[in-house]
Amino acid sequence: MNLPSLAGLRATRRAALLALSLWATQGLSPAWADAATPPGAQAALWAVAGQEQPALLETLRALVNIESGSSDREGLDRISELIAGRLRDLGGEVNFIEAAPADLYRMEDTPSRPGRMVHAVFKGSGQRRILLIAHMDTVYPRGMLAQQPYRVEGNRAYGLGIADDKQGVATVLHTVALLKRLGLNGYGQLTVLINGDEEISSPASRKTLAQFGREHDLVLSYEATRVGGDKLSLATSGIAMASLKVVGRASHAGGAPEAGVNALYELSHQLLQMRDLSVPERGLKVNWTIAKAGVVRNMIPPEASAQADVRLLRVSDLQALDRELQARIQRRLLPGSEVSVSLENRRPPLEPSDAARRVGAHAQQIYREIGHELQIDDRPEGGGTDAAFAALETRAPVLERLGLQGFGAHSDKAEYVLLDSIQPRLYLGLRLIGDFAAGRVPGPN
Repeated sequence: MNLPSLAGLRATRRAALLALSLWATQGLSPAWADAATPPGAQAALWAVAGQEQPALLETLRALVNIESGSSDREGLDRISELIAGRLRDLGGEVNFIEAAPADLYRMEDTPSRPGRMVHAVFKGSGQRRILLIAHMDTVYPRGMLAQQPYRVEGNRAYGLGIADDKQGVATVLHTVALLKRLGLNGYGQLTVLINGDEEISSPASRKTLAQFGREHDLVLSYEATRVGGDKLSLATSGIAMASLKVVGRASHAGGAPEAGVNALYELSHQLLQMRDLSVPERGLKVNWTIAKAGVVRNMIPPEASAQADVRLLRVSDLQALDRELQARIQRRLLPGSEVSVSLENRRPPLEPSDAARRVGAHAQQIYREIGHELQIDDRPEGGGTDAAFAALETRAPVLERLGLQGFGAHSDKAEYVLLDSIQPRLYLGLRLIGDFAAGRVPGPN
């Protein structure tokens, strides 16, 4: 790994001193101000990672102050312009990617115009290609920013969408900024992809994520790690939704019930014969959670429907489950009923690979340099992320949770990130990218 130039270090020191004076006027003390370099750390990298904290927090403020819910195209366009401008200023070849209609995986909650992607490419002097991903959309509707504005209290920075995933966007931007500042360009290509539809299962970006994952040698995804556990994840859950629909025939419930076909009866029959689809030892969970039937009390129900939440750990289980669902609906209670079932692939699982384990082990060594212990988790926690799409068509290592330590995602008042996680997480990213680019970390076989 190349050391920063003397001019670069001088500029960095001047920026850090200015930021420190600004913090002091507000009665604040950044965590890095009094922190000595850990004995095993590379001093220059550790120093600039700490000095970047005030600038990263200002970026967080700017991102949080733009409301960017997954269905808010105007807000998503605004925040994507901000991100694209930052990446252009850093010297990237930047463009927006809009999914073609044929590439859009439309689901029940897919907006008419999902958010566009920000794509940036930085050329280096080496061979290996590295992809950094994060998302700029949030789960919050417009107007909620007033309830959760950006603010810093002690070791916490609060704000709407700050943990999920505006911290990820900010961490990527400042990781790239530090790489450029320090002249660490040993990669062949560094690609940044920020999408605007992750919270609605990435209907517009999933195909691009899979393509880019296939074209790169390492994928780092910047979802937040937990406040209670400093970790990287090698596995995430897959998420799907099963939809069951029954069509019967309406009739007067008192005058001619025998002339009808009771869709509620058929739905009940189908649900009872599908109650045992879970396979706990494989991590496959199928739970019917919503059911609807009937129009009015005195009418035989002509239609009924139900939905199931599906969680899975293996990509192959989704196809197997679909085959089993189609087979079971053939066994009907009422001959005159029509039964159909569909399986909506919300998000595939990220399955751990040996290549990802090797990169994870190297990340643990980097963290030990700064006196921290890093947990490498190869069991999913229940949620799904875009890392799974990036891993679908590649044998390259894919790692999740490179972002800051965060808490309160999808909550209305308590979402925050820890300030003292900024320096170690920036240092980890810089070292991991530099070491992988230099060939000090094995790639895929």
